[in-house]
Amino acid sequence: MSHALATAADADPVAWVRDLRVHFTNGRRHVAALRGVSLELRRGEVVGLVGESGSGKSVLGLSLLGLLPESAAVAGDVVVDGVDMRRDTTHRREARRKSIAAVFQDPMTSLDATMRIGRQVRAAVDTDDAVSQALQAVAIHDVEHRALAFPHQLSGGLRQRVVIAMAASRSPKVLVADEPTTALDVTVQAQILLLLDSLRRDHGCGLLLITHDLGVAAEIADRLVVMYRGTIVEQGPTADVLARPAHPYTQHLVANRLLIGRALAPQVTSDDPSPGTAVDEIDGSCVFIGRCAHRVDACAVAPAPTIDGQRLVACHRHPIGHRQPPVVDEGSPVRVRSGSSRVAATLDDIRVTFASGRGRRRRTIDAIRGVSLELRRGECLALVGESGSGKTTALRAVAGLLPAGVMAGRITVPEGRPQVVFQDAGSSLTPWMTVGQLLHDRLVGAGVHRDRHDALIAAALKETGLPDNVLSARPRELSGGQRQRAALARAVIVPPPLLLCDEPTSALDASLVTNVLALLDRIRCDLDIATMIVTHDLGVASALADEVAVMYLGRIVERGRTEDVLGAPQHPYTQSLLASLPGTGLPLRPPSGEPPSAVSDIVGCAYRNRCPHAIAACASRVAHLVDLDGHLADCELVGAG
Repeated sequence: MSHALATAADADPVAWVRDLRVHFTNGRRHVAALRGVSLELRRGEVVGLVGESGSGKSVLGLSLLGLLPESAAVAGDVVVDGVDMRRDTTHRREARRKSIAAVFQDPMTSLDATMRIGRQVRAAVDTDDAVSQALQAVAIHDVEHRALAFPHQLSGGLRQRVVIAMAASRSPKVLVADEPTTALDVTVQAQILLLLDSLRRDHGCGLLLITHDLGVAAEIADRLVVMYRGTIVEQGPTADVLARPAHPYTQHLVANRLLIGRALAPQVTSDDPSPGTAVDEIDGSCVFIGRCAHRVDACAVAPAPTIDGQRLVACHRHPIGHRQPPVVDEGSPVRVRSGSSRVAATLDDIRVTFASGRGRRRRTIDAIRGVSLELRRGECLALVGESGSGKTTALRAVAGLLPAGVMAGRITVPEGRPQVVFQDAGSSLTPWMTVGQLLHDRLVGAGVHRDRHDALIAAALKETGLPDNVLSARPRELSGGQRQRAALARAVIVPPPLLLCDEPTSALDASLVTNVLALLDRIRCDLDIATMIVTHDLGVASALADEVAVMYLGRIVERGRTEDVLGAPQHPYTQSLLASLPGTGLPLRPPSGEPPSAVSDIVGCAYRNRCPHAIAACASRVAHLVDLDGHLADCELVGAG
């Protein structure tokens, strides 16, 4: 019996899977990636597939595309536009060419790095004119110039638009979009979501949107399907599932969603170190039993999904008829600043200029154009803005990681050297060293006597919530959350005056994000450490930071208390960032166009060409922050209404 739910009774599904089971074998390891999944997708419908890493979302997408590796053991049915994608090898390739298309997280995996963009799009369309039409349809301007570029010469957002243009050019009946916005800025993310939504409306294709971001799914998905350990635990209309989640796992995801203004309140369900994996066979019990705070004796037997109209839930305690609103513990607000008078770092008129090329081809890039900041012990400052705004360059300047001769101005860290936690903790931890060796090495470098090592390591593990057995493990043997905690433990085992974090949560699932943020918050308060965090996620900034500084093209355009900047933004750019957040219930309004090149000299306000409120005076405005009772903004209209 299929448990797929109909959203349009008068429409036949354009794609469906029934009782799909996918198993992988890796040595002695048996991985049950999908455990009897059934799902239907109709033309013009967007189905949002959500869940943590390892839940089976991408395997389901690859099954629809007919791209599972030959080593996979597959049972069940997969049909797209009438073609059996499992068994009909004759027509499967034709279906992939005509009926189904894909957009993946990293567009570089779909583009040929050695071919110009125009040639790649030309391979998907009939004429040269169609190339221009395809690129213009996804809001790519200056088509002649872009068509001559190679993929590496385009931004991530433009590369993703090219992939969408190629997918849309064939008017597919099914589009599988696997995390298509994960690595993008919030403004580019909004533009891509609007493109995907228009694609399903204009072409009538069915869209399977795979994402770990509930906000992204809430923005365009008609129906939400929640997966956990290879099974569907809940599905139904998106608004209904998010407003009244029935399954404890869905409640867990909703409760851990970062929203502007919501206090940080991580929902800890168990000490399961790998919640998303499906390595061993479930012993016949509910797949969520190991993490569920509401489990009862009946959970020892896997629940059969119950269906009520368009809702499905697989839970003994929370059947459809008794579903409840999510149990969200708002918790205590994020700790406010300590009020310490001790200065941890001072930036005075920092300017960073990089040079490239030689002779007449020599160009200079003004990455930072005069930034001044002061951080005090116990405070957290978030730097936010689009890629290329100078956030990471500012962090690297404070860390002393820039090449000699590129920086002007003064940076003072009076009480010692700052420590850095990078976005990819795995690449910053020496792969052949165990966690214990990494911590010992940090203590030796800090000149700590060996007699104190064991006590300090034990304290660092306790502070970061790591078990003792990780000391003998190498980074590759840890989960993503554990690697991030290990990097934090190494950074704070000798408490620095300043902790610098570059996108420390962007690669983590929602539940791990809230736990890592809570850990950062506790560490900076318990150890009286100043924290500077670089992030493109305004929810992260809202949850963790005392102050927010918004950067645009190398300058701070707005700065102030978090509740002021995110609650009552004064600069049009900050307003556009907030208007680009998905899942707020308001229409997406990302800024138009792209930032000017950092290579060129900028006269006047750098944002004026994208600003809906620009006036003539903006063309000659000299940059300066206008102070409104501690809330600063660099805009001609601030203070004038």
